[in-house]
Amino acid sequence: MSEHLPIHAAFAAHVNDALDRLEAEGTLPANAPRKNVTVEPPRDPSHGDLSTNAAMVLAKPAKTNPRALAEALVAELEKVPTIESAEIAGPGFINLRIAESAWRNEIRIIAAQGDDYGRSDMGSGQSVNVEYVSANPTGPMHMGHCRGAVVGDALASLLEFAGHKVVREYYVNDAGGQVDVLARSVHLRYREALGHDIGAIPEGLYPGDYLVPIGKALASELGDRFADEPEEAWLAIFRAQAVEAMMALIKADLALLGIHHDLFSSEAALQAARKPEAAEAWLREQDLVYDGVLEAPKGKAPPEDWEPVELPLFRSTKFGDDQDRPIKKSDGKWTYFGADLAYHMQKAEGADALINIWGADHAGTVKRIKAAVAALAEGEGKTIPFDVKLIQMVQLMRDGEPLKMSKRSGNFITLAEMVDEVGKDVVRFTMLTRKPEAQMEFDFAKVVEASKDNPVFYVQYAHARVFSTLRKAAEEGLKPAESGIDLLGSAEMAMVQQAAQFPRIVEAAAQAREPHRIAFFLYELAGAFHSYWNAGNDDPQKRFIVAQNDALTGGRLFLATQIGQVIRNGLALLGVEAVEEL
Repeated sequence: MSEHLPIHAAFAAHVNDALDRLEAEGTLPANAPRKNVTVEPPRDPSHGDLSTNAAMVLAKPAKTNPRALAEALVAELEKVPTIESAEIAGPGFINLRIAESAWRNEIRIIAAQGDDYGRSDMGSGQSVNVEYVSANPTGPMHMGHCRGAVVGDALASLLEFAGHKVVREYYVNDAGGQVDVLARSVHLRYREALGHDIGAIPEGLYPGDYLVPIGKALASELGDRFADEPEEAWLAIFRAQAVEAMMALIKADLALLGIHHDLFSSEAALQAARKPEAAEAWLREQDLVYDGVLEAPKGKAPPEDWEPVELPLFRSTKFGDDQDRPIKKSDGKWTYFGADLAYHMQKAEGADALINIWGADHAGTVKRIKAAVAALAEGEGKTIPFDVKLIQMVQLMRDGEPLKMSKRSGNFITLAEMVDEVGKDVVRFTMLTRKPEAQMEFDFAKVVEASKDNPVFYVQYAHARVFSTLRKAAEEGLKPAESGIDLLGSAEMAMVQQAAQFPRIVEAAAQAREPHRIAFFLYELAGAFHSYWNAGNDDPQKRFIVAQNDALTGGRLFLATQIGQVIRNGLALLGVEAVEEL
């Protein structure tokens, strides 16, 4: 069946079969662990097409030296018809050279699998909860939220493609003081809509004009009933209405980026169900929460009104923190950390693994929230893998000058404005052109440049060129022909080898939780395609459409079609359209 697998999986299967034979003859012990055996391209392409560390990994359980085991493994691998050579390198690595027939077969596999090329069952149906965005419901989405939103959404798609069941979740922080500030800000706009003179927006309230329509809607619905009433009469009502309106706005903004969550979890509902209390009780049983006095702030004199207060503290120091952390405030309300414990336990009830996409400002809480989740999961008799991806902020630039953002001042670039100016695809792809932990600039001018230095244009242009070639061929009565791929030479095979990395990259990116690897791969594949195309500008015999040679043209068109397919599959994982013309 290996001839029907993408090439890297096929040769991994050949290596595995060879190891089975060595195990059957007694060279390898039964059930020697093969988890760390890899089959991947060597760092130096001159060493071969693929390399395996199998002899290095298995020599110890085989009670032999790596080179001796490598010699036995090479003897088995040389029996595979599509392996032209197997050579031992260094202390025991094995470099393989693959027959061109195998690379040509890969073109057929891409064509046969189409949109599923690169899809994997690596995840084995494991359920993964990916929580991302989770912006406070106090205003429209802005570019401070955008990068995490794109990374989270692309990661969710990648994990699904790699065989996981994924739940995309948004945590609505609707129980903190910021939503009371929102409610007061909306009440002010409500009074304004009723004709009251509200004057300047008081310090501490949200001044953004995005609250004006909500105020008008409440004025229309409620009349002047709450215009002059004390806060306790209207705060809860306005809070609920404001959060609902903000979440509708946030969902609409995210939809502009093609982002839709499966689940929206409310912090207020979590607390109403008394889940933080249940989490605290369990942690106390494990002696991970105790009543203690919070230390005074370090490095500076405490405020004049500071006094020691006994609070329930989580033993963060047990997990590398510099001090234990309170899960409740002095007024009895839950701290953000305290509520977060219960929320993560709730997520763990319905998933095999958890992934959080957080801003880099959350770095200090990662260790303690991971520790608390591990303790809570242990109480349920299970282990919950929990990964946190920290996303650096994006610096917006216009005309070489940085743009400042402030939700409180109302002076910020909204996500909707951004998508309207440069387009969804530009925003999404650009956000994945850097590792999420790296600083990033988003220059309004550069992201729409038609140049090699603009990755989204470079990749989309490669796909558009494929379709331009196919349209021109059709006008000349020519079409892709599988029979012609036997005429393809080394230049074409180099492009196939580049495209054939895709299934392996998908699995590696999913395992590492790094969707930006797909963007990097696409840029390199687009580069290989453009290089081939440019060679045809100087030599007509190197073009996809070769005059007077329909057979070779058919083979090259078939190849171009499959390169376009791989680019399309990669872009789909990133949520970016594969355009057919630019």
